[in-house]
Amino acid sequence: MQGRASRGARYIFLAMMLALLAACSSLRLAYNNGDTLLFWWLDAYVDLEAAQKPPVKSDIGDFFHWHRKTQLQDYAQVLHHAQQQLQGNPTLADLQEDYKDIRARTQTMLLKAAPDIAELALALKPAQLEQMEKKFAKNNSDFRKKNMKGGREEQLKFRYKKSMEQFELWFGDFSSEQEAVIRKASDARPLDNELWLDERLRRQKGILALARRIQQEKPSQAAAEAMVRELIQENFERTEQPSDRKPFFDAYTKGTMELVLTVVRIATPAQKAHANKRMQDWIEDLNALAAQAK
Repeated sequence: MQGRASRGARYIFLAMMLALLAACSSLRLAYNNGDTLLFWWLDAYVDLEAAQKPPVKSDIGDFFHWHRKTQLQDYAQVLHHAQQQLQGNPTLADLQEDYKDIRARTQTMLLKAAPDIAELALALKPAQLEQMEKKFAKNNSDFRKKNMKGGREEQLKFRYKKSMEQFELWFGDFSSEQEAVIRKASDARPLDNELWLDERLRRQKGILALARRIQQEKPSQAAAEAMVRELIQENFERTEQPSDRKPFFDAYTKGTMELVLTVVRIATPAQKAHANKRMQDWIEDLNALAAQAK
């Protein structure tokens, strides 16, 4: 049981990796402390028992070693490609291909982790599922407070500010004229936080339902893995399948890509140089981190 819980922690790492890379300005520092951060994050969701903690920590460490050795240099190549696009004139089609590539990479990693996810699900106890449900509820409350506060104008402004935090991380400061152009492109995206909240609730309900089913039925490892793979595929394919929400998903994705293109188009040579240096620093960090696994 303890082995199942520890190996299942690998899935959580996969789900967090892109967020870790995107959110931290000091990549090497963040990654070198990632095992501890991941353990805390996992513990907050399922409240690991004392006997579960040592094997979980050990397995997270093993996974980070694997990730350093096999994945980080590939990420460096992705950033190198982004550098090349930045110096040229990327098109909407270019960004659409990049988006598909990232989705495919993420999906492949999650599907590869399906055995570990299934083992973790088989090890969870009812109290840990209750803790997960409480954590989801807290996260949803935070989402409402941040994203759904006030009326449409206030929500648009909050979304714009979140986008600007990312753009400023890459490009540095923008002029007031540039900010006005970016704000217009940001607001052009469709806004429906009620829909996004409903999607969050749907995914969480699916995860909890599957975890409870596996916990109660105790299927074989192979059967549990098949269930996990099915849920992963369903979540990835949902926005691509025909539905009454697909027009919104398509419009939002396209609008976000056009927002990025707008920023690239209006960026000054100095701002592009700032972004290029940021990516080069990350490339060097990724290669250095990968070398530590050899």
